Amino acid sequence: MGIVIAIIVFSLIVFIHELGHFLLAKANKIRVDEFSIGMGPRLFSFVKGETRYSLKLLPLGGSCMMGEDDVNDVGEGSFNSKSVWARISVIAAGPIFNFILALLCAVIIIGYAGYDEPVISGVIEGFAAEEAGMQEGDRIVKMGDKKIHIWREITYYNMFHQGEEVDVVYERGGEEHQVTLDPKQDEDGNYLLGITATTYTKANVWTAIQYGAYEVKFWITSTLESLKMLFTGAVGMDQLSGPVGIVDTVDQTYQQSKEYGVIAVIMQMLNFGILLSANLGVMNLLPLPALDGGRLVFLFIEAIRGKRVAPEKEGWVHAIGLVLLLALMAFVMFNDIRKLF
Repeated sequence: MGIVIAIIVFSLIVFIHELGHFLLAKANKIRVDEFSIGMGPRLFSFVKGETRYSLKLLPLGGSCMMGEDDVNDVGEGSFNSKSVWARISVIAAGPIFNFILALLCAVIIIGYAGYDEPVISGVIEGFAAEEAGMQEGDRIVKMGDKKIHIWREITYYNMFHQGEEVDVVYERGGEEHQVTLDPKQDEDGNYLLGITATTYTKANVWTAIQYGAYEVKFWITSTLESLKMLFTGAVGMDQLSGPVGIVDTVDQTYQQSKEYGVIAVIMQMLNFGILLSANLGVMNLLPLPALDGGRLVFLFIEAIRGKRVAPEKEGWVHAIGLVLLLALMAFVMFNDIRKLF
């Protein structure tokens, strides 16, 4: 059952991404040849208007085929016949819809469970926070050059900067104070600042939306931090996970949460929805060939220059990027399968 739920969650996120492309294409009167969910052979399809709607065998992935790679198709209603800003809106819509989905999931979770304000509930004796005079009720607003809105940003900052001295700005009684904290190791070897979290605060409609946005921002920046660690070698390529690894992780989470009831399962799946949707949005905006971000680079160059990059050159760049992307996907899938055994 957990694997089925994982596939449904993943497919929904991909569907929303492709739906963004589809809706903006229709809004700009661009012909959509096929809108499909899944990959491989068609299981079921029908044609309505100019578009074929398909459900395919492999339930991971999807597509919105608009003929954007056919440089010779410049007839009425074609993707390449539209203005550069219309094409930018269509390509950008996929990742943007992922961020909207992540926000919706976050608002539902926070509306139900509340939000974690960055307010200290206590300090641990002998650690930096106590020595600097921090107290229960202090609200942390900045760590280093990073603004803080939710408690998990504090946790992740410490995780990504283990053992590093940090300048902390906090509020007390409406006034801001700044201290420098030097983390110390606990018995398990973890570097701690010596602060403990507050409990969750009940949300109203406005705070659910506000802290939902903070939640999405948190996952976007965490994804970017993880990519930075990958490129700098702080984490290895063998730690990458793809669809197989994601499905396995979601299944494990389902198995662990199902004993606490249906609501617990729903909340966990919504939490995965935030993580995966924000992650997919960020990854697709990377300025790499064959991804939405790579296409946007060429479109913005066109907008600045006033004319297109030679279609043949752009096509070669995307073709090479696609081969490299498929090679990376094969490596990640092999890595995921190896981890299972």
